[in-house]
Amino acid sequence: MTFRRLLLVLILVTGFWYFVSHSGFRNDAFFGGKPTLTLTEAHAAPEYTPAETNNIGVYKRVVPSVVNITAGTVTLDFFMGLVPQQDQGSGFILDKQGHILTNYHVVGESHNIQVQTHDKHRYTATVIGKDRLHDLALLQINAPNLVPAVLATSRDLQVGQQVYAIGNPFGLSGTMTSGIISAIRSVRSPEGGAPIENAIQTDAAINPGNSGGPLLNSQGEVIGINSMIAQNGAEQNAGIGFAIPIDTAKAVLNDFQKYGYARRPSLGVRTLPIGPDLAEQMGLPAQYGVLIEGVVPGGAADRAGLHGGNQVAYLGNMQISIGGDLIVAIDGQEITNSQDISEIMNQHQPGDTVTVTFFRGRRKMTARVTLGEAHEQSA
Repeated sequence: MTFRRLLLVLILVTGFWYFVSHSGFRNDAFFGGKPTLTLTEAHAAPEYTPAETNNIGVYKRVVPSVVNITAGTVTLDFFMGLVPQQDQGSGFILDKQGHILTNYHVVGESHNIQVQTHDKHRYTATVIGKDRLHDLALLQINAPNLVPAVLATSRDLQVGQQVYAIGNPFGLSGTMTSGIISAIRSVRSPEGGAPIENAIQTDAAINPGNSGGPLLNSQGEVIGINSMIAQNGAEQNAGIGFAIPIDTAKAVLNDFQKYGYARRPSLGVRTLPIGPDLAEQMGLPAQYGVLIEGVVPGGAADRAGLHGGNQVAYLGNMQISIGGDLIVAIDGQEITNSQDISEIMNQHQPGDTVTVTFFRGRRKMTARVTLGEAHEQSA
């Protein structure tokens, strides 16, 4: 009898041991132990999609060319005491000699400008040229082993084109965001200067600190300089950012090299693009062109006898001036919008003379216009 009991106990113990060792029951709270986790892990490193591979390649090529810029200024507090402040933005290296392009509003009138390169070294920058009107500034640092950015052209950019922005938003250095070109339009510069013609609108996230950094195409070439965001009351990205086209910057840089300052030509007009629908509503004699809303008193167009609008009207909620001359060509090149005028201006210097073809009422006319300088003729 004793043997039978011993055999029964042995069978029960063996069965219990088998149960807990093969069912995981031994790992639960009954035993007070920690649960065992079984993880499923990849057998190899992940494969990147072609789009991801390109993103990574663009970042690695360009980020050594992007710098962080801080500009020290002094303001007065309520008690008229001097209070030091620092503005922060981005920029990018143009050549091995240490030239750096950024926005004017990043450096302003500061005389204490510090540049931090991608390798975390800091340098004091010298201002080579400033153009408040186009919101551009050229700096220079003395540093070794610089990696210049590659400049493309901003001509023939297309809405929907892939773009990248690299900069230092909120001081977070070496940040890349991506998006597309949302539109190409004229916008007022943040410094209250002339409109930024052919401004590149993008939904790539641009925030405070991105100003002055490069906007890149899918090859990692610079097509614009990130300049401003549509804030709508909030100082952060709202999906609408703007970049100065690199062709405009090239023209300004050429002026810096020739004259030591920006010397951009201007017609001295404020214009409204006209399409077929608007032309029909206004009873205009041409389906395309730019309507002169206003001329700068004493400016190039004013001196040549061109007329601005003399009647107030509304286009949606926007107040416009109508009744002015309708420009349809300059030097025989068809004009359909302000971007066309901007491209022609990039081919000239102040003092050059161009032939403007326009309609006054239904009468087609021409005028010889001697171009002025943009800083004299902000409409």
